[in-house]
Amino acid sequence: MSWLIALLAGTITGILSAFGVGGGSLLLIYLTSFAGVSQHAAQGINLLYFLPAAAAALPAHKKNGMLEKNIILPAIMAGLATAACTAFLSNSLDTRLLRKLFGLFLLYIGLRELFRRDKPKHAEKPTRE
Repeated sequence: MSWLIALLAGTITGILSAFGVGGGSLLLIYLTSFAGVSQHAAQGINLLYFLPAAAAALPAHKKNGMLEKNIILPAIMAGLATAACTAFLSNSLDTRLLRKLFGLFLLYIGLRELFRRDKPKHAEKPTRE
């Protein structure tokens, strides 16, 4: 039965990821709060979760002309380097501190979105090359 709950949690976070809600953050909350996974292991699972989720979204973004080709490679390189450095850093931190930092991060993002003054503008569809 626990595999069914994990499957359901993955499905729900996958659907939310497709809508841009940040399913990975919700997956971390599920793993640490309900599944009893350590913070470090949950972060690793979240990184593995992100790869197929991003790969599944890529064709839709390409089809809709939402990929800016001139910044893809620098963004990927910076993201990989930052993820590697932060992974090493997080392994040296105490789990309690890591949980508090993650909670503060979620609180900051939530409050920023809640009290945002300007409404997000719908990006104009870039021209296809």
